[in-house]
Amino acid sequence: MNDPSLSQLIGPVDPPLLDLTIGEALESAARKWPGHEALVSRHQGIRLTWSELLAMSDDFAAGLLALGILPGDRVAVWAPNCAEWAIAQFATARAGMIQVNINPAYRASELEYTLRKVGVRALICASSFKTSDYVAMVETLGDVHDDGRFRSELVPDLALVIKIGGGARTGWLDFNHVAAMATERSHEILQALPATQSPRDPINIQFTSGTTGSPKGATLSHRNVLNNGYFVGLGMGLREGDRLCIPVPLYHCFGMVLGNLACLVHGATMIYPSSGFEPLAVLETVEAERCTGLHGVPTMFIAELEHPEFSRFDLGSLRTGIMAGSPCPVEVMRKVMARMHMQDIGIAYGMTETSPVSFQTATDDPIEVRVGTIGQVLPHLEVKVVDPATGKVVPRGHAGELCTKGYSVMLGYWNDPERTAEAIRDGWMHTGDLGIVDEAGLGRIVGRIKDMIIRGGENIYPREIEEFLYTHPAVEDVQVIGVPDEKYGEDVLACVLRRAGAEIDAEGLINFCRGRIAHYKVPRYVRFVDSFPMTVSGKVQKYLLRETMIALLAEEAYSATRAL
Repeated sequence: MNDPSLSQLIGPVDPPLLDLTIGEALESAARKWPGHEALVSRHQGIRLTWSELLAMSDDFAAGLLALGILPGDRVAVWAPNCAEWAIAQFATARAGMIQVNINPAYRASELEYTLRKVGVRALICASSFKTSDYVAMVETLGDVHDDGRFRSELVPDLALVIKIGGGARTGWLDFNHVAAMATERSHEILQALPATQSPRDPINIQFTSGTTGSPKGATLSHRNVLNNGYFVGLGMGLREGDRLCIPVPLYHCFGMVLGNLACLVHGATMIYPSSGFEPLAVLETVEAERCTGLHGVPTMFIAELEHPEFSRFDLGSLRTGIMAGSPCPVEVMRKVMARMHMQDIGIAYGMTETSPVSFQTATDDPIEVRVGTIGQVLPHLEVKVVDPATGKVVPRGHAGELCTKGYSVMLGYWNDPERTAEAIRDGWMHTGDLGIVDEAGLGRIVGRIKDMIIRGGENIYPREIEEFLYTHPAVEDVQVIGVPDEKYGEDVLACVLRRAGAEIDAEGLINFCRGRIAHYKVPRYVRFVDSFPMTVSGKVQKYLLRETMIALLAEEAYSATRAL
């Protein structure tokens, strides 16, 4: 039994883990709810029942098999949210292929690295999205021949390119035509595959940059992601007949696991409001589809709440959802619960390498717990907080590196045993996050080890200052970073997004902090911004923000010197 004075927790052992592949779970859903809506892609005008989704996934999978793509081969999907993305997800799982998720924001060089790193055999991509011409970028890497085959010295494993939408293109297969390539033999092979598959087989590769170096391919199994979707769904009260609005990107675990797979195992409907995040599309979709759940990162909920047309939508059908990706300000949570009717919304914490969630708040937790903590450890997982220097478990209430163990830990980084061994030690995934476990067993994230500010020997966790600044009525959003300082090593800079119509200057915000938070936490600098650099999944890229602010401070110092 663990010492209750130490920061080590073991989650519940009930209910039991699912011992299924994703393909078996899809077959089960089609048996249980054949005529219920499984998927609604509103911007495409597509509606599919569970039986239709199974049939379309199997037809597409059989088409891939007939085209020479085999179980275990890597099939990449490079597209924004759409019905084809989900069909590819379930089809590759049914056929035992390994789906590789590619960030829609990637450019040609990043695509090349990804395809080569994991030896992708087939690429499914959108024709275009926003300013990205995906087809043109693919064609810079090699030649598409009339026989439908791709040949390239840069990505020698890539043999097949399939596009979603757009006009006819020489050599490219159209997504809608792949199913027609299936043969009686390929369907027979597909039907025989479940007997050869194990829930522990790899089924998905997601690229994650981590703190340094080139992106790593986190390799996840059926067991990893299906169970995580199941337990997160239980935690948010997802149930048969629910309708979940999924504006978060499918290429990320949030959309693919907490969205699609949670719906799959609980009999809820996956609803995509738009190809990329658009707050108005979310509001329209929730009302039109009577959505009962809504996912998002805090910046998405802020954009929805602040939309000028917010008040004209009836959001009364909403009940639950997950807010994750970054810390949630308490005022934002209050508004989401009150103005969006999401009384059961919770916070989830995790990382791609843990499939992703390891902590989650409960639907009956008070608001202070939902925003001040990450909740309790999920079933069948174990967590500990260790001193980064010694590796020893720290006492409750002390900060250290959060580590996770159990079914959700990835199989490893694809073809990268060295970095896998750095990340997973004795079965423990080292997250790189600074966490605290309190006496009640609730977790709290206080920052990234790399984001922690050390000012004159004092450890400063940016989130503490951000939470305080959120209480100022003029602050819509804020990010706190550390910048170099000759005297203290580092000092505090707050990047502030002003609320529309608000009037506040830097000195006013600094004075607001003085005497109300510790003197060493008071920002030395405040800079107002119009936006933050974001990932496609809605996370603020603090390292880019830090680089920009360091350059700005240098420019300001140079200008001041010139003025003397």
